[in-house]
Amino acid sequence: MLREMLAAYAKSGHPTAVSYIKWRRYSTQSYQSATHGARFVQNYANDQAKAYGNFESAGTLPLGAQLAKDSFLASPSGQLGVGPLFMMEKMAAGFNPTSGDWKYTMIMADGTIFGETKGTNSAGMQFCAECHANSADKDHLMFMPVEYRAKR
Repeated sequence: MLREMLAAYAKSGHPTAVSYIKWRRYSTQSYQSATHGARFVQNYANDQAKAYGNFESAGTLPLGAQLAKDSFLASPSGQLGVGPLFMMEKMAAGFNPTSGDWKYTMIMADGTIFGETKGTNSAGMQFCAECHANSADKDHLMFMPVEYRAKR
């Protein structure tokens, strides 16, 4: 399934869509995320976002920190399908104070960019910012269930 996901995301031409797979993975296995459409996801972070691995103690991540969450769907009959790639990137102070200066991007299974904060279909990405605002006290970061967290 991973090969299909990577091929789909690469069609977008977005640099993170091909580089995220080389980042550290912070989930031990795919897990179902209710906030991402009940899709199965994995969590990745680039080197600038390594504090993400401290989870609730991560603090405020620095400029250039990037997080990615690839996804797939599984039907009740066991059929699998590529889901979106969800990404967050910490931008310079003032980029978007209401989102903690995070830029959200979503790449669909066909490689199209559904939206990007302050870019293509920015309004469509407002949902991400609103959901992550629930954890503004944790730099707008949300964390996977404890049982799926990779040990540091």
